[in-house]
Amino acid sequence: QVRLVESGGGLVHAGDSLRLSCEASGRDFSKYVMGWFRRAPGEEREFVASISWSGENTYYQDSVKGRFTLSRDTAKNSVYLQMNSLKPEDTAVYYCAAGFMETITVVTPSLYDYFGRGTTVTVSS
Repeated sequence: QVRLVESGGGLVHAGDSLRLSCEASGRDFSKYVMGWFRRAPGEEREFVASISWSGENTYYQDSVKGRFTLSRDTAKNSVYLQMNSLKPEDTAVYYCAAGFMETITVVTPSLYDYFGRGTTVTVSS
């Protein structure tokens, strides 16, 4: 059974940091692009960041560039989203995703194969 389990969400103040983790299990994800999406209240799910299977290449939504850093530990089937300088507009449920694809620039949720259940990030002003 394939599972993506997110952790690390919480309630923080603007300017604080959080580190989200995603642990994948149920298959070999070493050749999968891994990504993060988020859904703010009343909004559609949107792309946040993605990382290549090697971990050498990353791709970010413009609004998080310079603040968020995505990394992965292939041996542990895990990815990590370090979020710094958080803003109230970053408040959302964050979802880990995995996609068997050639490029890391895929931002459409439906093109990813697996999603976790999400972890909630709330940033107060």
